[in-house]
Amino acid sequence: MTGPAPALAGTKESQVPLLEARGLTKHFAIRSTRLNPRGGVVHAACDIDLAVPAGGITAIVGESGSGKSTLARLLARLIKPTSGELFLDGQHLRPRGIGTREYARAVQLVLQDPFSSLNPIHDVRYHLARPLKVHKLGAQNGQGLEDAITALLGKVSLSPAETFAPKYPHELSGGQRQRVAIARALAVEPRLLLADEPVSMLDVSIRLGVLNLLGELRDREGLAIVYVTHDIASARYLADEIAVMYAGRVVEQGPAPAVTDQPAHPYTELLLSAAPDPSRARSTSLRGKGAAPNLVAPPPGCRFHPRCPHAMAVCATTVPTMTPVTPGHQTACWLHASGLTGAQKMPLASRPAGSGEEA
Repeated sequence: MTGPAPALAGTKESQVPLLEARGLTKHFAIRSTRLNPRGGVVHAACDIDLAVPAGGITAIVGESGSGKSTLARLLARLIKPTSGELFLDGQHLRPRGIGTREYARAVQLVLQDPFSSLNPIHDVRYHLARPLKVHKLGAQNGQGLEDAITALLGKVSLSPAETFAPKYPHELSGGQRQRVAIARALAVEPRLLLADEPVSMLDVSIRLGVLNLLGELRDREGLAIVYVTHDIASARYLADEIAVMYAGRVVEQGPAPAVTDQPAHPYTELLLSAAPDPSRARSTSLRGKGAAPNLVAPPPGCRFHPRCPHAMAVCATTVPTMTPVTPGHQTACWLHASGLTGAQKMPLASRPAGSGEEA
């Protein structure tokens, strides 16, 4: 990459992002088998530039298979990128394994399923005390440790602490388990929380409480949050900025109101059409609008072009670059590019409704 990733809207150009990805790419090799002797490579994340500002909430939105969870794990340094770079406070991060513990303190990951992320044989007190002891933070035992656990439970609105601390994961509701997982992440005083689908496993009635908790942590603790979700409506509710992913690439990013109220990419429009909206008689399903592409052999050019109603000749041959739409709002779509020739603008041959690359 030749320069820094463009900071998302709402940040000053001179301000150094808290966490920045430049050209981040991850390919997963597929082993050859009797049924698949050639093997292959899954292009899960490709050439992603992303700048996460301090003290804000950035949502990564996309349907299943878009690469958003892969991106979260790359940002958490749980997996090694095929190529690309990460920067924390403008400082290039050294190879994984060097300074990993220090990075883990700064950047914590909250997983989708709180039941599987908490050890069922240990109580809440153990889960919250463990990171304090591993990172040697505060008192390691006695009343000082109990006070720290009480404070952590208070931060996630689980009180009184003496009621929740001795409980085991199976004795908690789904929302309470996720709050414990968030409290565990807060134990090391991180600066950035990576929340990977944190409410998708919860009942609809309690999702709003967890989303409001994340917003309170941003406001009260000054915590930056990357919120990974397939639900663009919840991203609009919670996030300051939204980056939309499709088939391993970021196709649109900008302020949440701009992305959701004035979408610039046809895929973002598709996501919004599938989101529940009381103003519409019924919401549109993503079904019947084509399938996401096979990332072992993704389509050339724009990966969305087999599903796009506006696809032009250039879309099938050339990968679009990010183009500014309004200040701070940009999209990777040839519809907003200038200087295209007449041949490049020619519409692709009409396709049957719902056609697309099958996964």
